[in-house]
Amino acid sequence: MKSSSRLAVSGLLLGLAAGLAAAPAAAQGTASPATPAEMVATYSSLADGILALKRTEEDLVRSILAAANAHAQVELGRAQRAIAAGDAKAAQSALEGLAADVGQIATEGDNAVGAVRKRLLDGGHHHNAAGEAQGIFDEGFVIVTRAAKAKLLESSRAIGQMARAPKADSLEAEWKKVQAIVPALLKPGK
Repeated sequence: MKSSSRLAVSGLLLGLAAGLAAAPAAAQGTASPATPAEMVATYSSLADGILALKRTEEDLVRSILAAANAHAQVELGRAQRAIAAGDAKAAQSALEGLAADVGQIATEGDNAVGAVRKRLLDGGHHHNAAGEAQGIFDEGFVIVTRAAKAKLLESSRAIGQMARAPKADSLEAEWKKVQAIVPALLKPGK
């Protein structure tokens, strides 16, 4: 993919360069030759594609967040049922799963997704470069801000610690904190 993208861009640039080299010869005697309309149209099409890829990345990360949130809701239900039944072992397992899911929301996915993010960063792709420079986003993050990440990780730790002594009211309070953040993350972008 990386090589084919570079080849496509290289081919486009060679075509543009050839067209620009021919343009001055055709426009001798004019004050300022205009870029040929075909080149402008091709460049505009390239810009559309680049912007569409950015929107696609946002949509994909929102899907990752939505899946982690759905998994978390399943684990929440398991934990609530286990706590109500007095099944400490099942509650512990569900709370550990829930903590892991909340952690994945905070980090926009698991380690496999993190490896993809690292690859993009190594290739020079920073989805929120301006937000990173302002300290709003961690490097490479697409949707989850630093502030949201910190709060979600705090909730993940608190839920994980509950596994030792599960309590329904504590779980409810911590889950409300998570759900105060997640809906805003899942809203479609502009």
